[in-house]
Amino acid sequence: MFDFVSNPGFMEFLHSLNTELNFTTGFTWLIIAMILSMIGGAIGGIILAGKDLGYQFAAIIGSLFAPAGVIPAVILGLFILNLLANH
Repeated sequence: MFDFVSNPGFMEFLHSLNTELNFTTGFTWLIIAMILSMIGGAIGGIILAGKDLGYQFAAIIGSLFAPAGVIPAVILGLFILNLLANH
Protein backbone atom coordinates (compact mmCIF):
# COMPACT_ATOMS: atom_id res chain seq x y z
CA MET A 1 0.00 0.00 0.00
CA PHE A 2 2.76 2.45 0.91
CA ASP A 3 4.57 1.60 -2.31
CA PHE A 4 1.55 2.81 -4.28
CA VAL A 5 1.27 6.06 -2.30
CA SER A 6 4.99 6.83 -2.62
CA ASN A 7 4.98 6.08 -6.36
CA PRO A 8 6.21 9.22 -8.23
CA GLY A 9 3.60 8.76 -10.97
CA PHE A 10 0.79 8.68 -8.42
CA MET A 11 2.18 11.72 -6.61
CA GLU A 12 2.36 13.59 -9.93
CA PHE A 13 -1.27 12.62 -10.66
CA LEU A 14 -2.39 13.92 -7.25
CA HIS A 15 -0.56 17.17 -7.91
CA SER A 16 -2.18 17.46 -11.36
CA LEU A 17 -5.65 17.22 -9.79
CA ASN A 18 -5.03 20.62 -8.25
CA THR A 19 -3.05 22.29 -11.04
CA GLU A 20 -4.18 20.96 -14.45
CA LEU A 21 -7.46 20.35 -16.20
CA ASN A 22 -7.29 17.55 -18.73
CA PHE A 23 -9.39 14.49 -19.52
CA THR A 24 -7.91 12.35 -16.74
CA THR A 25 -8.31 14.95 -14.00
CA GLY A 26 -11.78 15.91 -15.23
CA PHE A 27 -12.91 12.29 -15.19
CA THR A 28 -11.41 11.83 -11.72
CA TRP A 29 -13.25 14.89 -10.38
CA LEU A 30 -16.46 13.59 -11.98
CA ILE A 31 -16.09 10.24 -10.20
CA ILE A 32 -15.32 11.96 -6.87
CA ALA A 33 -18.37 14.23 -7.25
CA MET A 34 -20.57 11.28 -8.15
CA ILE A 35 -19.49 9.28 -5.10
CA LEU A 36 -20.01 12.25 -2.77
CA SER A 37 -23.43 12.96 -4.28
CA MET A 38 -24.44 9.33 -3.79
CA ILE A 39 -23.47 9.53 -0.13
CA GLY A 40 -25.36 12.82 0.27
CA GLY A 41 -28.39 11.44 -1.59
CA ALA A 42 -28.48 8.37 0.64
CA ILE A 43 -28.37 10.53 3.76
CA GLY A 44 -31.05 12.83 2.35
CA GLY A 45 -33.25 9.87 1.42
CA ILE A 46 -32.95 8.47 4.93
CA ILE A 47 -33.84 11.82 6.49
CA LEU A 48 -36.77 12.55 4.15
CA ALA A 49 -38.42 9.17 3.64
CA GLY A 50 -36.76 6.75 6.02
CA LYS A 51 -39.82 6.10 8.17
CA ASP A 52 -42.22 5.82 5.23
CA LEU A 53 -40.23 3.65 2.83
CA GLY A 54 -37.77 1.97 5.14
CA TYR A 55 -34.30 3.25 5.77
CA GLN A 56 -32.41 0.97 3.38
CA PHE A 57 -34.79 1.48 0.47
CA ALA A 58 -34.83 5.25 1.00
CA ALA A 59 -31.02 5.27 1.02
CA ILE A 60 -30.87 3.28 -2.21
CA ILE A 61 -33.38 5.51 -3.99
CA GLY A 62 -31.66 8.67 -2.71
CA SER A 63 -28.24 7.48 -3.84
CA LEU A 64 -29.57 6.64 -7.30
CA PHE A 65 -31.36 9.95 -7.87
CA ALA A 66 -28.69 12.30 -6.48
CA PRO A 67 -26.13 11.90 -9.31
CA ALA A 68 -28.83 12.80 -11.86
CA GLY A 69 -28.40 16.45 -10.94
CA VAL A 70 -24.71 16.41 -10.07
CA ILE A 71 -23.25 14.81 -13.18
CA PRO A 72 -24.50 17.46 -15.67
CA ALA A 73 -23.52 20.27 -13.30
CA VAL A 74 -19.98 18.94 -12.86
CA ILE A 75 -19.52 18.39 -16.60
CA LEU A 76 -20.75 21.92 -17.32
CA GLY A 77 -18.50 23.34 -14.61
CA LEU A 78 -15.44 21.51 -15.94
CA PHE A 79 -16.25 22.69 -19.45
CA ILE A 80 -16.48 26.31 -18.27
CA LEU A 81 -13.23 25.98 -16.32
CA ASN A 82 -11.54 24.61 -19.41
CA LEU A 83 -12.80 27.52 -21.50
CA LEU A 84 -11.64 30.05 -18.91
CA ALA A 85 -8.24 28.40 -18.58
CA ASN A 86 -7.63 28.53 -22.33
CA HIS A 87 -8.53 32.22 -22.75
